[in-house]
Amino acid sequence: MGRAGFVFGVVLTLATAGGAAAGTLDTARQRGAVICGVSTGVAGFSLADEQGVQKGLDSDFCRAVAAAVFGDATKVKYIKTTSKDRFTVLQSGEIDLLARNSTWSLSRDTQFGLNFTGVNYFDGQGFMVRKSLNLKSAKDLAGASICVQQGTTTELNLADYFRANNLKFEPVVFEQIDDVTKAYDAGRCDAITNDASGLYTNRLKLEKPDDHIVLPEVISKEPLGPIVRHGDDQWFDIVKWVHYAMVNAEEAGVSSANVDAMLKSTNPDVRRLLGAEGEFGKGLGLGNDWVAQIVKQVGNYGEVFERNLGLSTRLKIERGQNKLWTQGGLQYAPPIR
Repeated sequence: MGRAGFVFGVVLTLATAGGAAAGTLDTARQRGAVICGVSTGVAGFSLADEQGVQKGLDSDFCRAVAAAVFGDATKVKYIKTTSKDRFTVLQSGEIDLLARNSTWSLSRDTQFGLNFTGVNYFDGQGFMVRKSLNLKSAKDLAGASICVQQGTTTELNLADYFRANNLKFEPVVFEQIDDVTKAYDAGRCDAITNDASGLYTNRLKLEKPDDHIVLPEVISKEPLGPIVRHGDDQWFDIVKWVHYAMVNAEEAGVSSANVDAMLKSTNPDVRRLLGAEGEFGKGLGLGNDWVAQIVKQVGNYGEVFERNLGLSTRLKIERGQNKLWTQGGLQYAPPIR
């Protein structure tokens, strides 16, 4: 191991140990806010509107954590991170969690001193091209130039796909996704590759969105989810169970519109979920109404998905794999009991 690697290891160890010693929950409460790392701007996931308010699936997840911890979803501070610095910012303790459309992989789970807490969006990598090219498949891209973001699993998957299919291509690489999109729109490459959800976002930014089509193939598994540092099991449990709570709430039919009425339910599962029975918040260091606060102030998983990504939005993304398991999807949460 070189000197640079040794220094990085020392910094990582100290940062992780420091986070564990202080306790992220206690630190956040003393500070009065959860600090959440998000993207520099991905529509539907984390993007500031004209008033500077963060909106999106990931931004709302950060609000849900704040609602669970403080009973107030507004007590969150957002820090924008790039694909290059996102993990370093979390490792260093500058943020409490990272909710930034990041793919869960073995190397990221084991090399960076970080823990993925679950999957809040099941995605897969695809390609977008101009309709005028009349391409029907990604395999028609042999010899094409393809715009891709540097330092991402997207870049690695692209190389793997073309190697596996014995095809040649020319990568056109940029650090920022906005630069990738602009280069594609300017005709500097034949295609753009990204997570399928990201391609719909990319398309919105093009001069003529309707002139472009997302090809049908999905070439990878891209489980996206929030991330915390190693060494603080309590915080890991809280962030993990915030997502599970939102999924369980949707499955139980508990929404922001009916949560108050559902507090009077005689259904044991609903009563445990909302804190009307038992003390299941206590084990997390939270109040018993932590799920009720999440749903009341942010919504259940289905509400958050539809509000930010669903068919009523500009993105018009189908739930697909992100449907509940009871509806043929992959979203499945352990019970609160």
